[in-house]
Amino acid sequence: AIQQRALAEKLVSSTDAAIAKAGKNGLAGAYRVMGIIYRHHGNFPKALELELKALDLCKETGNTDGIASNTGNIGIVYWNMDNYDKALEYYLKAEVLNEASGNKNHLAANIGNIGILYRLKGDFTKALEYEYRALDMQSQIGDQSGMATNIGNIGLIYMHQGKFDTALKYDFKALAMIRKINEQGGIAINQSNIGSIYIFQKKFALAKIYLDSAMQRARKINEKEQIKNIYGDYCDLDSATGNYKALAADYKLFITYRDSLVNEANTEKALQTEMTSEFEQKQAAQKAEQDKKDAVAEQERKKQAIILYSFMAGFGLLLVLAFYIYRGYRQKQKANTIITEQKKEVEQQKAIVEEKNKDITASIRYASRIQRALLTTDEYIGEHLKDYFILFKPRDIVSGDFYWAFQAPLGDKGTGLFYLACCDCTGHGVPGAFMSLLNISMLNESVIERKITRPDLVLNSVRGSVIKALNPDGKAETKDGMDCTLAAFDFTKKVVHVSCANNPMWVIRKGECIEITPDKMPVGIQDSEQKPFTLHNVNLEKGDCVYLFTDGYADQFGGPNGKKFKYKALQQLLIDNCQLSMKEQHKKLESAFENWKGGLEQVDDVLIIGIRV
Repeated sequence: AIQQRALAEKLVSSTDAAIAKAGKNGLAGAYRVMGIIYRHHGNFPKALELELKALDLCKETGNTDGIASNTGNIGIVYWNMDNYDKALEYYLKAEVLNEASGNKNHLAANIGNIGILYRLKGDFTKALEYEYRALDMQSQIGDQSGMATNIGNIGLIYMHQGKFDTALKYDFKALAMIRKINEQGGIAINQSNIGSIYIFQKKFALAKIYLDSAMQRARKINEKEQIKNIYGDYCDLDSATGNYKALAADYKLFITYRDSLVNEANTEKALQTEMTSEFEQKQAAQKAEQDKKDAVAEQERKKQAIILYSFMAGFGLLLVLAFYIYRGYRQKQKANTIITEQKKEVEQQKAIVEEKNKDITASIRYASRIQRALLTTDEYIGEHLKDYFILFKPRDIVSGDFYWAFQAPLGDKGTGLFYLACCDCTGHGVPGAFMSLLNISMLNESVIERKITRPDLVLNSVRGSVIKALNPDGKAETKDGMDCTLAAFDFTKKVVHVSCANNPMWVIRKGECIEITPDKMPVGIQDSEQKPFTLHNVNLEKGDCVYLFTDGYADQFGGPNGKKFKYKALQQLLIDNCQLSMKEQHKKLESAFENWKGGLEQVDDVLIIGIRV
């Protein structure tokens, strides 16, 4: 930029002979470069003056590309000055010029910017019209970055219209495209836009996932403006969820980054003042010199006066410039001191949080070992099942999903049945883990101690125990419990007795799925009438595959559009792979889950049990 500026100033101040050598187009290019430099430093009036000079020279020479370029540049200057009407006037002129010259790249970008201006003016119908036109042109050109930008702009328009589902559709499409070309800044912007929409839709968990990912990328590329905006989004999320402690911390970081950007803006303003003063001094010196030459023959006295006044003006400008530079330096020192103190405080708080987090994590990991010790071991299950798998993926370190098995003895009123339960407790993480311990103890009490044999009666018994344990005063304020599939296998008679609370059981036989429909009620308190659970008796055939599962796999968000996997897709996946061994099915299910989830967070605990008869 410094070299371009020096060349531009040299051309602008050249003699007539040098200008003739460079040509009017060369001088127009010099004015154009100077205009861009002044625009980047915020001196919009000077930038506009130089761009208009360049435009006049291009019109004199008939330079159509130069005319189109300068017309668009003038539109940019007015845009930066927040004069959207003037900006739109010049952009529409530039559109006609670029269309006539056949420059598709410039035309596509020009049309997209017109769409943004209409959005800023609140004319969303016109904005969509131009953004779709730009998207069509970028598609023909094959510009992936331009297409992603236009798709993201369309998403913003729909968001401003309150059409959040449509906005999400376009934002996810833009995010997928920008990920392919690995533009980290664009990925962060799209993710923060998606997070903002989820806040409006009250999908706070999803909002936090996307805002966290956006923040990670913005920090990686040190994009301070984006970091500041994302902290603003965090504040919206904290306020919406009532997390006022997090709101205080996030707002403090928002202010820190905002003040940092203000300090940088002050430094930029000082540089702008310096550049403006230097350029005006040189122009004043040139004018004084020219006046001196013109006045030599006529008035020697006027020449001396002009020299004196020029010197006084230059000296005065230097004094003003020195004052502003010194004041800016003092303000920057003061701001740096404040930032340093705030940074120390933030680092101290971070150290405290990290230490507490370390202690909490260690406690949770110890709790995980306790929970896994209470789960039925693979060795025990393997003694009674020949071909099976258990896909168990807790969302956090501990889990609200659990499995339980028991082989009843023969004789002495023993049934010889093999009991297998697949359960999903209320919540996940630590609360879910506490519920799983309670429900495991209730199953042991009902089946092993009280010797209840029918699965439906077992669930009735467990429900009563859970309600009594969680609501001892009978007020029924707590509605915790579990969804459960409890199956009792008689492998000798090839029959399974099963009772299902909210979660079904599937039997896949010769490529067809037989669904054991669940009772639409949990093992716990519910709003409607508490009815007895239903007992299903299902005859089995050799080679049948029996599947028990919770809702975590089907409810996982992912894929190209960030949607749920769903039960229908899970059923088809099991049908397509049921001929494989259970070990191979386990690998297929885990691989499909990870591919679907991609870069998103796991939303719930996952548990699937498969058994081949």
